[in-house]
Amino acid sequence: MSAGAHRRSTVAVKDALRELRNQLSLLNHQVSSQLALKDVDLDCLELIARHGPLSPSALARRAGLHPATMTGILDRLQKGGWIVRERDPEAADRRSIAVRAVRGRNAELFRLYAGMNSAMDELCARYTEDELALIAGFLRRATSAGHDATGTLTGG
Repeated sequence: MSAGAHRRSTVAVKDALRELRNQLSLLNHQVSSQLALKDVDLDCLELIARHGPLSPSALARRAGLHPATMTGILDRLQKGGWIVRERDPEAADRRSIAVRAVRGRNAELFRLYAGMNSAMDELCARYTEDELALIAGFLRRATSAGHDATGTLTGG
């Protein structure tokens, strides 16, 4: 492949990733609206479900948010029955709090994402295991690059 063709292909991949990011942002906005949450609340709920239980400060670091902002987000999520705040039994400081997602609420999220999940299943069915492994590897490395770029911007 010539340098020009490689450059065009690279631009096409970046463009496709930007379009995907925009579309997923729109989907997440619709989901958060139907749940009466803010987009950032949904993002934090995903982080808690995926990596929790977490302390509020650890969640703020992962989300790239100020701890004071995190307090409002956690208040909304707790009021909506999405999370619980509990004493962290493993912490040296007995005042430490851990935040965890309420498992019973997952069905609502799954229902709202069902259309996208079905479409992804159909899309993935068209690829071989080797192709899917290549795509997954690329997406993991792209995610890592995004993480590193975010850290650079936030000084982390």
